[in-house]
Order: sequence, then C-alpha cells, then structure tokens
Amino acid sequence: MPGAAAVILDHVNLLGALARVSGFTFASRVTGLIREFLIARAFGASAATDAFFVAFRIPNLLRRLFAEGAFAQAFVPILAESKNRVSVEETRDLIEHTAGALSVALAIVTGLGVLCAPLVILLTAPGFAQDAGKFELTVAMLRLTFPYILLVSLTAFAGAVLNTWNRFSVPAATPVLLNLSFIACALWLAPHVDPPALALAWAVLIGGVAQLALQLPALSRLGALPRLRFDWRHAGVRRILRAMAPALLGVSVAQLSLVINTIIASFLVAGSVSWLYYADRLMEFPAGMLGAALGTILLPSLSKAVADSDAAGYSNLLDWGLRLSLLLAVPATLGLALLATPMVTAMYHYGAFSAADVAATRSALMAYAVGLVGLILVKVLAPGFYSRQDIRTPVRIAIFTLILTQVFNAVLVWPLGLGHTGLALAIGLGAIVNAGLLWRELLRRGHFQARPGWLWFLARVALANLVMAGVLLWLCPPEAHWLALRERPWERALLLGGMVGAGALAYLAALAGLGFRLRDFRQSLR
Repeated sequence: MPGAAAVILDHVNLLGALARVSGFTFASRVTGLIREFLIARAFGASAATDAFFVAFRIPNLLRRLFAEGAFAQAFVPILAESKNRVSVEETRDLIEHTAGALSVALAIVTGLGVLCAPLVILLTAPGFAQDAGKFELTVAMLRLTFPYILLVSLTAFAGAVLNTWNRFSVPAATPVLLNLSFIACALWLAPHVDPPALALAWAVLIGGVAQLALQLPALSRLGALPRLRFDWRHAGVRRILRAMAPALLGVSVAQLSLVINTIIASFLVAGSVSWLYYADRLMEFPAGMLGAALGTILLPSLSKAVADSDAAGYSNLLDWGLRLSLLLAVPATLGLALLATPMVTAMYHYGAFSAADVAATRSALMAYAVGLVGLILVKVLAPGFYSRQDIRTPVRIAIFTLILTQVFNAVLVWPLGLGHTGLALAIGLGAIVNAGLLWRELLRRGHFQARPGWLWFLARVALANLVMAGVLLWLCPPEAHWLALRERPWERALLLGGMVGAGALAYLAALAGLGFRLRDFRQSLR
C-alpha cells in the first residue's frame, strides 16, 4: 500500500465527487432501464418473470445485508479510523483479515442457499407452491443467482476500500457490468435456453463475475489487493463483527419489509410481483443517482470528521447533504408522479407488456414516489450515525418503521382494496417516517447544527417546484396519447425526453431566479 502522504487527498471536493459518482450511477441507471425495457418487451409480466424477480430479490436482499448494508456500515468507519490513526502495515493487516473472514462467511452462506433453495422459496414466496411449474422454475433460477451474493459482496468490500481512499469512480461504474450482462443474455442467450427467462438468472451469475473482476486491478493499483488471511481472533475483525451485530439487525429489519411485501404480493393476482418490480426500477433511477451517491461519498468523509474530532465539519457535511438532497429529490418526486404514465409506457409498453400492465405499474410507481424524498434522506442521515459507530439508534428507528409499515399494509392492501399499490405506498410512508425520526434524533443529540437560512431555502425550493409542476402539467398529453404510440417508440421517447428537459430547465431557471448558485453547494473536507 502507498504511504500515508500518497493516499490522503489534501482536499476532497465533495460536489465534484458527487458529480462523478452520480455520472457513473446515471450510466448504470440508463443501462438498467434498457435492461428492464428488454425484459418487459420479451417476457412481459408473467409467471416466469415473477419467478425470476423472486429468485433475484433473495440474493439482492443478502447483498444489501452483507455488502452495502451491515458490512459497509461497520467496516468503513473502522477502516477510515485505521487509515488516519495507525500505520500503513496495520491498515493492510486489517484489510487482509477482513477479506478472509468475509470470504469464508459468504462461501458458507452461498453453499447453504444453493442446497436449500426449495425451502428458501417456500419461506419467501409461499404462494408459488400452488403452481408446481412456477415453483420449480423459481428454485432453478435461485440456484443460479445465489452465488451472486458471494461475488457482489466481495465487490462491495473492494469498493469500500477504494471509497475510503477517495477512489470513487471504479465502484460507481461497476453496476453497469451487471446491466450489460442482462442485455446480452436477454438478446442472445434467451433463444437458446428453455424456458427463455432462465437466461436472466444466468445474466446475474455472469454479471457478478464481471463486477468482481473489474475491482481487482483498481485495488492492485492502490496497493491494497489483499491476501485472504483468516483469523476470527484478529482485533480488527472482532471490532467489525461487534459493530455488524446491531447493523445486521437494522438492515435485516429494512429488508424484511421487502420480503413481507413479496410474500403478500405472491398471494395477489398474477403479475403483482412484476408490477412492483418494474415500478421499483423506475423509482430506483433517482434514488440511486442521489441517495446512493450521497451516501457513498458522505460515509468516509463523515467518518474522517469524527476521527479528527471535527464537530463543525461533521455538522456542515450533514447540512450540505440534506440541502442538496432536498434540492434534487423533491423535483424528482414530482417528476415521477406527474410523468408516471409517460415513463411506464416509454419503458415497458411493448411486446407482451399490455395496457393493463401499464396501469398497474403506473399506480405502483406513483405510490413509491410518495416516499422518494424519505428514501434519499435516509441515505444521508443514517451515515451520520454509522460514522460515529452508533448503529443501535438507526436499528431502533428501523424496527419501529417496520412495524408501522405493516400497519400501513394491513390497512391499505385489503380493507382499502389497493392491492399491490398499497404495498408500494406503505413502503413510501415508512421511508418518510424513518427519515423524520433520524433527523430528529441527530438534532436532539446535538450532532447536527443546522446552518442559518433553512426556512428561506425551503420556501425557494417549493416555489421552483411549483413552476416545474405547472410546466409539466401544461405540456403532458393524456394517457390515451401515450398508449397510442406503442408502435412508435422513438417518438414516445423523444416526447418524454423533451418534457423532462423542459421541466428541468424550468426548475433550474426558477432556482437561478430565486438566487441559487452552484458555488453555494461546494463542500470540501481536508
């Protein structure tokens, strides 16, 4: 590993880092939308896609549990502390022992998942047991997708090391490879396997291998490519494991809500799982570009501020993240809600994807949009606790949010007759509550001191969003027009792109007229 002087950047421009990460995330989301377009066109919303989405959701859930979730929350603050306080050799030793312990644990989990695939499906999608063919296909797909948890978690480990050294680009670009794998397999492998949807499961496995392979040269250039050394008694590994215990609970609680939704959706009408998935993919476009990107760059920076006992720098980072989140997330929420039909038709309304599927997916997307601001704010607020190695507070809030979300489900899904839309709305409402409680707790403990001018900031953001909403409502044709353009996808895409561009220009012009300037959001940390 290089010496400390070589690896500590003198200044990190967080706005520039956010732009780079968001740019690669944008490329990932665009290729992701192309992937969803191809999947929807080729397979629609059917029993086969329901089977794949369940089989893919399970390793994805574990990915969030072991990779971006509990492991990253525990590992990054401890690694940042080691990087800033101890020798290069001790930091290398921590990385190598952590890599070894993670590899062994994930290999065991992967082996158990492949072996017990039928039981896993019975537990996570019990409604599929009523259809033997659908159940067997889901099991076969799960056995192909489950090794993804090992591959992508090691990828996330490498990304955590690179991000801690402020090398954000390669980890941010990596998800593009999974999307390219989906695109290639949907186009060229699907005609050669039976059933064709099985190609999607192969795409997950191939994409996982490609993602890990991309990280290794970047780690090597940094001098941090680890040997896998296994010793549970290593002090650093034990610290990470102790920190992971409450983090696992917290992330498990957050992901358990998605599992419960899948279980409930498996008992609803056929296609419910797919409608929720397609809507979630559209909602993930802004959530990933903003929330995930901000969380990625904030956690190492906040951890360094804590290690340096820089309370003012810590608070200023949170303030910057919150303002930038609201500035960008509120118009994204309005855009998803007002342009739900154009987005769903432009992305999915081809081939086997019917007008009824459009309506069902649109309603789920609008329900998800309710919680988009909350989802993005959680990505900013939660690192405020993780960087202080306080994982218990977010866990307690997550448990409360899970319980409340199930109360929402109990009211929305059946008594109010909202079906799968109720499931999406319950998650959105829960995200708002989660963000509000995290924000209140940071204020109550004195960790976050808001800079002056918040009321004026919020008023100007609200006015700019009203201007944008007015432009979109004026320009947007009725639903029948979008459905009628089914055989003219380029015309539909150009029309949607023009509306998005017009809305963005109106919003930016309103912000400029209200006194916002790009330089106001530059933030550096030594």
